[in-house]
Amino acid sequence: MKQQYVFGLAAFLAIVGLSVFGYKWQMLGFPLSKNQQTPVWTVEAAISFDSGPGSIKVNLLIPTLTPGFRMLNENSVSRGYGFSLNYGSGGREAQWAIRRADGAQTIYYRISVYEDPGFDQLDTTPPFPPSPVINEPFKTAVDVIVADVKEHSADPASFTSELLRRMNDPSPGTNVELLLSDAGTRSEFVESITTILASARIPARMVHGLQLQGRQRNAESIAWLEVHDGDRWRYFNPITGEEDLPERFLIWWRGNEPLVSVEGGSNVQVSFAAQENHLDTVTIAETRAAQHGTRAIDFSLYSLPIQTQAVYSVLLMIPIGALVMVALRNMVGIDAFGTFMPVLIALAFRETKLIWGIILFTVLVALGLSIRFLLERLRLLLVPRLTAVLIVVVILMLMISLMSHQLGMETGLSVALFPMVIIAMTIERMSVVWEERGAVDAMRAGLGSLVVAIAAYVFMGLQWLEHLIFTFPELLLVVLACVLLAGRYTGYRLLELRRFKVLVGR
Repeated sequence: MKQQYVFGLAAFLAIVGLSVFGYKWQMLGFPLSKNQQTPVWTVEAAISFDSGPGSIKVNLLIPTLTPGFRMLNENSVSRGYGFSLNYGSGGREAQWAIRRADGAQTIYYRISVYEDPGFDQLDTTPPFPPSPVINEPFKTAVDVIVADVKEHSADPASFTSELLRRMNDPSPGTNVELLLSDAGTRSEFVESITTILASARIPARMVHGLQLQGRQRNAESIAWLEVHDGDRWRYFNPITGEEDLPERFLIWWRGNEPLVSVEGGSNVQVSFAAQENHLDTVTIAETRAAQHGTRAIDFSLYSLPIQTQAVYSVLLMIPIGALVMVALRNMVGIDAFGTFMPVLIALAFRETKLIWGIILFTVLVALGLSIRFLLERLRLLLVPRLTAVLIVVVILMLMISLMSHQLGMETGLSVALFPMVIIAMTIERMSVVWEERGAVDAMRAGLGSLVVAIAAYVFMGLQWLEHLIFTFPELLLVVLACVLLAGRYTGYRLLELRRFKVLVGR
């Protein structure tokens, strides 16, 4: 196959792997680091009222567009009530209904959200508001203020800032005093501001939200000002005139409509409570994937049984060890026995730990090699000879385990996890090279196998890399692309540069 085809295939694999990785990371929120926790706020709205003699229907405005937050889940706690979610003129509504209820009633709506500063849901662009109908003398006062503020502003944002500055002036003019004479609460003050902005043909609305701060038993809703500048909605503090929302401000509902309406009940009260918890980021990502209806979560390894996950957490690191082996053999030039034997030895090192693994591997190979030379004098056929070596390896492993147990070194018991067939084949291969090419080549290849195994063990033992491959297994396509590119490498190896140093200097 031509070289450009290999490059094209490698590029295709890398693009596919990185695209799926980017989607799961950026869109679904799968974490790049292990044990990453995300703060989650659970906000509860409690509606208390006295029931009447007939049927009861309760409507509660609930969050629709929540800039800076993503919704994790929502639910209702109400005994005997029918529950539904609808869209009304003021946004989303939670509705409860029951044919008959007796006595004092309390129903709950809960929503769990987590912070995502880069998340901003798209909202519709509103039309220019019609001129509000205002009675005199308030209409004249509004017209004078609008005309004066226009002279000192250039766009909707600067108009809003200037208007808020004048409306909050400690020494206001007569027109401002007139307009604020009926504004006894913060909500009424913001409503007056939206009326003035409507007279200036600037779309504006009042938003109500909660500032989330850990655990709150009685959280209060705060009225804020939202103004559209022609491109997007912008938020202003109605008291200070500063632009932007407070930190962790969850917008609950928009407009001048009441938060709750109860048909068939009286003495209605609404209270909010908030609590901060921490959830695993992977769990949040799985929930978000389910909300998006994507099939990516169906192919996630986190959907497998726990025991199966433990197996694949090890198996998925084998390609990483293989990539290390390819780099050391094809680009560095380290000689080793077999193709995958060093990687399997590195897996055994994960159980015995590195130092003990090197010692046990060296002892097993040295003793097995000595016995292999003794068996050579018997002139056995290949298969019986390999079987004899395998039996000897098992006996040696048993003896080392028993001795280490007697000496109180329980680490030696892990030697039973070494791949016996691989050890036997290594001994056989090393003895053949010893006979054909001499002891130096045999020792060099054996030492090279050990070096590759150690390097593979180091990379396969990186916790962050293990998490990354397990969470984003599509990155194995990128590993495959690197292997394909390495397979077309025909240049000098690093050790060959030293070998041919004399020729390079000429």
